[in-house]
Amino acid sequence: MPTDRVFLTGASGFVGAHILRELLGAGYSVRALVRPSSFDYARRSRAAQDDNSLLNDANVEFIEGDLRRVGDFARALDGCRYLVHCAALYTLGPGERRALHDVNVRGTESLFEAARIAGIERAVLTSSSATLGSSRDGKPRTEDDYAQGGGSGYHHSKVEQERAAFAARVPVVALLPTAPVGPGDAKPTPTGQLVLEFAKGKIFAKPPRGGGMNLVPVEDVARAHVAALQRGRTGERYILGGENLTLDEVWTLLAAVTKRKMPAWRVPAWFALAIAYGDETRARLTRTRPFVPVEGVNLSRELMFADNVKAREELNFQPGSIAGALERAVYWYRAHGYC
Repeated sequence: MPTDRVFLTGASGFVGAHILRELLGAGYSVRALVRPSSFDYARRSRAAQDDNSLLNDANVEFIEGDLRRVGDFARALDGCRYLVHCAALYTLGPGERRALHDVNVRGTESLFEAARIAGIERAVLTSSSATLGSSRDGKPRTEDDYAQGGGSGYHHSKVEQERAAFAARVPVVALLPTAPVGPGDAKPTPTGQLVLEFAKGKIFAKPPRGGGMNLVPVEDVARAHVAALQRGRTGERYILGGENLTLDEVWTLLAAVTKRKMPAWRVPAWFALAIAYGDETRARLTRTRPFVPVEGVNLSRELMFADNVKAREELNFQPGSIAGALERAVYWYRAHGYC
């Protein structure tokens, strides 16, 4: 029943905040986990999204906790019927790979074991289309595809996170969003950072040729989590994808919605990689995050296309236009003083 309580992780994040709103709108009560360092941020981000009602909603309870220490908040799962695990560390910085494993993989293992002990009946995992790998054959990836090879970065951590969730003794539905865009990306995510930098007029070059990605409105991703909770088939993966676009097409859309001129110069792939390796060296020496991560540059040369037919058929997933989502993102950034 919609009155059942959901334990939601990642409620202070971009996607998690939208999921929280959709769960409350569907009538669920929510116990929302936020990290201690972002507890105040969670409150500010709700207000920044012009939805102050969430701060005082009697059906939401904020809980502080860190996925690296699940035992500290495990008892908060008691009394919850469902789990929506949206929290994850998202970084392409080489100095944070151990943290990626600790949060995304070991944290998920511990959380799902705590969920089993608490008697959680169903869990929805916010995985990622990163687990699918690239479309080297030119065909959009489906739920039957898995990224090949090893690695130690963000994308590999999401593959291992998904495996950990399915290995747990809790019924799990995995959702694989592509690259969500829309309002409220306050930190922002790498995709949101691209939108913001374009809106600021700081993008001076087109990306190397050959790359592409799938973008999806964040609001539709959030609604799909409610649908998966209610009727997703346990043990299944569902791709939450919107539009497959080459990076040139993404740049064209961004130029149109930001009213910024399309860059004329195209950065060569070798030049972008040289900058990335140099920037990662700087980041290691200064113990900061790189502005141009090597993993990001390599991904920009791949086709990250995905097929959403299964989610459409089984979850009634109907993503809106990407142009509209980008417009909402740009409007939000400008309305809140980001640019």
